[in-house]
Amino acid sequence: MNTSITITLIILMALVINLCATPIADDDEEFAPSSAGSLRGASRFLAQHYSRGLVKCNKNPRLCRAKGSPGPDCCKKKCVNIKTDKQNCGLCGKKCKHQEICCNGKCVNVMSDKRHCGGCNKRCKKGNSCMHGMCSYA
Repeated sequence: MNTSITITLIILMALVINLCATPIADDDEEFAPSSAGSLRGASRFLAQHYSRGLVKCNKNPRLCRAKGSPGPDCCKKKCVNIKTDKQNCGLCGKKCKHQEICCNGKCVNVMSDKRHCGGCNKRCKKGNSCMHGMCSYA
């Protein structure tokens, strides 16, 4: 009788371990923090699940505003920042050209734009121009 209990416990433990280690494969499944009205504590949740693609903002856009999110905007089921994201600059799906970056929601060429010379909001002094990402005298 003692042997049958031991074997039953071993099988039960193996089953529990197997169920806990099984990955979730349903892409349409959306995970949300247990508190429906609040996103308090969601940063740990996002850190664990966002990188694996489990968080989908299309059904719950508030997830993008939680601490630890890549950005406050939802584009194609992913949280992004449309002020800085080169693939969604200013609005979802607006891509910047290869040599451009996204500054405040606008695609700019930091190699020649004197308002964003070498990086966002790096303005050249009056009378200077931007060449190769550096301000120089005109």
